[in-house]
Amino acid sequence: MRLGLNIGYSGARIDLPLDMIQEADRLGYYAVWTAEAYGSDCITPLAWIGALTENIKLGSSIMQMPARSPAMTAMTAITLDQLSGGRFLLGLGLSGPQVVEGWHGRPYGKPLGKTREYVQIVRQILAREAPLVHDGLHYQIPYRGP
Repeated sequence: MRLGLNIGYSGARIDLPLDMIQEADRLGYYAVWTAEAYGSDCITPLAWIGALTENIKLGSSIMQMPARSPAMTAMTAITLDQLSGGRFLLGLGLSGPQVVEGWHGRPYGKPLGKTREYVQIVRQILAREAPLVHDGLHYQIPYRGP
């Protein structure tokens, strides 16, 4: 069994329970998880936590896909994983219509198709086997225009 610590997401004020996180790290917990919705992002707190811990994995329990391009997600994941010595766990999610349309100003429709393409692109970038090319319904890389 693996133990994890979910610290959720922050609204108007960030309050990380660092003492509890560091104790979980000392006790051998597997991961600490953050999320994002209407307040802080999930990556910046993980970077902060990663600098103040040694072994605990750093997980994004929902890194919102509408908030960033697939390439930006892959770049962020690679960066945090390398800076933390391989401790980053990438968790993606589409969030809900209230956040996607009301906060990011993006259409929510077709979440399954968007997710499939997004994950394919992120995986292709992380694999670094060939130049990035994707010709999908939701994403065109490289972009060829309307």
